[in-house]
Amino acid sequence: MEYLLTKEIERDITARRDETLDLLKELCKIPAPSNHEEKRAAWIKSWLENLGAQGVYVDSALNVVYPVGCEGRRDLVVFMAHTDTVFPDTEPMPMREEGGRLFCPGVGDDTANVALLLTVVKYVTEKKLTPDCGMLFVFNSGEEGLGNLKGCRRLMEDYKGRVASVISLDGGMSGYCNKSVGSHRYRVEIRTEGGHSYSSFGNRNAIAVMSNLITALYSVKVPQDGGSKTTYNVGTISGGTSVNTIAQQVSVQYEYRSDSGVCLNQMEKMFYSLIDAYRNMGVEIDVEVLGKRPCMGEVDPQAQAKLEQRFSSIMETYNGGIKPVGGSGSTDCNIPFSMGIPSICFGGYKGSGAHTREEFIETNSLLPGLKIVAASVLSFFQE
Repeated sequence: MEYLLTKEIERDITARRDETLDLLKELCKIPAPSNHEEKRAAWIKSWLENLGAQGVYVDSALNVVYPVGCEGRRDLVVFMAHTDTVFPDTEPMPMREEGGRLFCPGVGDDTANVALLLTVVKYVTEKKLTPDCGMLFVFNSGEEGLGNLKGCRRLMEDYKGRVASVISLDGGMSGYCNKSVGSHRYRVEIRTEGGHSYSSFGNRNAIAVMSNLITALYSVKVPQDGGSKTTYNVGTISGGTSVNTIAQQVSVQYEYRSDSGVCLNQMEKMFYSLIDAYRNMGVEIDVEVLGKRPCMGEVDPQAQAKLEQRFSSIMETYNGGIKPVGGSGSTDCNIPFSMGIPSICFGGYKGSGAHTREEFIETNSLLPGLKIVAASVLSFFQE
């Protein structure tokens, strides 16, 4: 079955392209670092209520949730796009438009998809459309980094046992995520006696000890489970006092990832065995768990395949006949996947530079992206 927009709806959606671009620019002006999405959440809630949306609320995790036809239903479909950006800035970030591109940190990941979903929600609300199932439109928090998927976790807990499928709008339109990459993230701290670089020479240097630990972590041979992929990374390091001080303290942030739960568990065992080895050598070392993202659970393969076919067909139709490619990734879908719920993650723009301050989107990609999101959402609504 094809899920295509009628000519009348396509004309209406096309006419909203400039409105979507303006909405995107407005959203980009509102800082939303992970765990501090309050301003953007409040703005979206107010925007939706001004449309006449009923029952919109902000939950304890700073998700903006708009339930449509959910009363008493246990077949809920979730459409979500995350409001947080990877950047810590609390002031508006620089934005410029030139050469058919809109530049701004976070403009694509994931603000463009938030704007696209909001535009389609506006259409649904204005037309007073009725879904064939319970529908949850969610503008969620905490997808990036140390947000640790807090928004999706909260949502899935609040609606536990009622969600049939999850569609996360994140990333571009060239492909989709149909398998979750789990991860464990840590802050590792080492403390030593330290001292003056000359008079206390010979005392243990926390930085030197940590350097040895990092070397050991990077000597680990990643496990294999069929065609799985497992990685690790030390992302930050901080500590020390001065050039003439033997460092007493140093800390790093470390993670490992895998699209196999078996490999993720093996990496955990290897990590803690190294930590224990250093403790047995008399090293004072502390480990803080910063976040854990789960791998795949037992998802019905037929239901998952049906979901993928539905949306890949829509993406191909409105992206110039380009067939999208599925793959693994770390997204909000990790949570429903771990619960056995069929899910998929894709986006509605073209651009580059995600997670960098040079990020941009191609503004002319918003129209096909808008059609993809509209066709995806409206496929669950009565004609």
